[in-house]
Amino acid sequence: MSTPVDSQSTVLVTGGTGSFGSSMVRRLLDGGIGEVRILSRDELKQDDMRRRIGDDRVRFYIGDVRDYDSVDRATRGVDYVFHAAALKQVPSCEFFPLEAVRTNVLGSANVIEASNANEVRSVVCLGTDKAAYPVNAMGMSKAMMEKVAQAFARNNPTANTVVSTVRYGNVMMSRGSVIPMFVEQVRAGRELTVTDPKMTRFLMSLDEAVLLVEHAFEHARPGDLFIKKAPASTIEDLALAVGNAMGVVPEIKVIGTRHGEKLYETLATREELARAEDQGDYFRVAVDARDLNYGEYFDAGDRRESELDDYHSHNTERLDVNQVGDLLLGLPSFQRLIESGA
Repeated sequence: MSTPVDSQSTVLVTGGTGSFGSSMVRRLLDGGIGEVRILSRDELKQDDMRRRIGDDRVRFYIGDVRDYDSVDRATRGVDYVFHAAALKQVPSCEFFPLEAVRTNVLGSANVIEASNANEVRSVVCLGTDKAAYPVNAMGMSKAMMEKVAQAFARNNPTANTVVSTVRYGNVMMSRGSVIPMFVEQVRAGRELTVTDPKMTRFLMSLDEAVLLVEHAFEHARPGDLFIKKAPASTIEDLALAVGNAMGVVPEIKVIGTRHGEKLYETLATREELARAEDQGDYFRVAVDARDLNYGEYFDAGDRRESELDDYHSHNTERLDVNQVGDLLLGLPSFQRLIESGA
């Protein structure tokens, strides 16, 4: 991998039993990492992962990012941290917003502070497109996670720990992805349920999400935000593409927008783009390093912001049904899923 890890390095992955964590752990092991630590609170998932991987370079820590002491223990002697632990489901965060705050905001602060105390070289915090112009509790809590990371960089300019964040859209075939539900509905001969046919979402693979994090480790300066450019599709076209890939023409049933959902998602706001560096597949947004000298805010602004548009799933590259189908069929996890029920 392109990150500066080697056989002498130790990496901690918080929330490491999830979709992203599992992919990252496998990639680290394939790259010759010295030790990978998994910090999570579900002992059953840890045991399943231990049996599945079968590699003594992986060490498991039972704990919760909400508890500073458990994070502190896990980060001792660690070189790099991938912070993936989070509450990610929009509806559940809408009903229990304080739980989202405790995990996504305070838990992230614990990871950053413990990493700094234990002289971790670099921390990358995983974010979401829902953090841009957030309208739901999950997005708001992840936006606050970004602010916590940026504030650490701004307030600790001499820290040895580089803290950065990444932001990406929907990860296909990850835990909570709608695609397996569509596959299940096709197999059962049922209608495919969509919230709003014209709702758009960015589409990314797990491998692309991993590459984004690696890019951050390789290029980040304190407080940086990295954003992965991605194509999008409507939810209806995604559902039709799943049906086509399974050899059927599905019926679509519109069930209406769920709690806290947007018509489209924004990956980069115009305010961020005004100070962003275009790095090809990525945007790098440097931290706003101004201090609390409010004169700067009143005396000078940036006219470029009014000339830019946000980068969102309605104005990015739009994939049609056939293109989405090709994208899905290129995912080994999707191929395994549809073949498993053949």
